Amino acid sequence: MPMTTYSLDELAGAPDLPHETTLATRRAFDGHLLHVRVDDVRLPSGRESVREIVEHPGSAVIVPVTVDGHLLMIRQYRYVIDDYLLELPAGVLDPGEDALTAARRELIEETGHEAGTIRELSTVYVSPGYTRERSTLVLAEGCVPVAHEADQDEPIQLVLIPLAEIPALLTAGASPIRNAQAMIGLMWLYRLGMV
Repeated sequence: MPMTTYSLDELAGAPDLPHETTLATRRAFDGHLLHVRVDDVRLPSGRESVREIVEHPGSAVIVPVTVDGHLLMIRQYRYVIDDYLLELPAGVLDPGEDALTAARRELIEETGHEAGTIRELSTVYVSPGYTRERSTLVLAEGCVPVAHEADQDEPIQLVLIPLAEIPALLTAGASPIRNAQAMIGLMWLYRLGMV
């Protein structure tokens, strides 16, 4: 099939491309948080293949800015990669919970701060090649400390970063940020003219 080029303006009217169609679905794993299903699919060529899909309830990622102009980040150990990451506070959506509610809850739980105002920035698919996880990035401004009880099973170090230092965190090859959602959040601060 020849490749057709479209501008962004033309894309809305572009025809759908041939794509996989589902032939059969089966459950492969049901965990506490994640569920995995395996779909047999027919490809546009007519051949058959398999898609392994991680089902995830979604998450909220918070870009918290304090009243005195600092970005709140967290440093925590991630078992899956056996290393520490510098991240934005984030958490999984509870059943029936919307992203803004989850963001307010997670901000307090992970940083001990409450937002003055909160608004959605964007929603992104984390890795649509194998998971349905959608992360909603939320800007939390006017954050102030509040009383909270830290989770003893989730040790977190709070890191305060002056907004003026964010460009240094986005330096190619030298950035301490290795978390994609955190990188997107920092880019949003640029987009909003906050740094």
